[in-house]
Amino acid sequence: MYRKILAAHDGSNSADAAFRHALEMAAAFKAEILLLSVAVPPEPATEPELEARLEDAQEHYEESHGILVKEAATRGISVRSEIVVGHPAEQIVLAAERNKADLVVMGTRGRSSFARWMLGSVSERVLRYAPCPVLVVR
Repeated sequence: MYRKILAAHDGSNSADAAFRHALEMAAAFKAEILLLSVAVPPEPATEPELEARLEDAQEHYEESHGILVKEAATRGISVRSEIVVGHPAEQIVLAAERNKADLVVMGTRGRSSFARWMLGSVSERVLRYAPCPVLVVR
């Protein structure tokens, strides 16, 4: 049923929990995992600030992906790591399309209902536009 699982990871506790769910599902379905993190550029972006922020994000995500990939390897699960730049919801949906993901697994952050109403949320946007089922883990 699920052969390619996209696990979106932003470094939060809920993203860690979502990754653990993705591992369980990958083990059950003998699926591969695409571990995706999105570096968000500052707005407005000045060139020196942009480069520094994206370099910091790249280093941070490479380190955290290394830990998660090792965890998956101990369970015999194949994980491909990808770090992209842009708006998180848009990049998750594009990656799901590009990689023909069968499932997106992601965490949710605990925003107040007012903040969700005003700003929307990444998970709500991915749910709306993803080309495949989406599992949101709290």
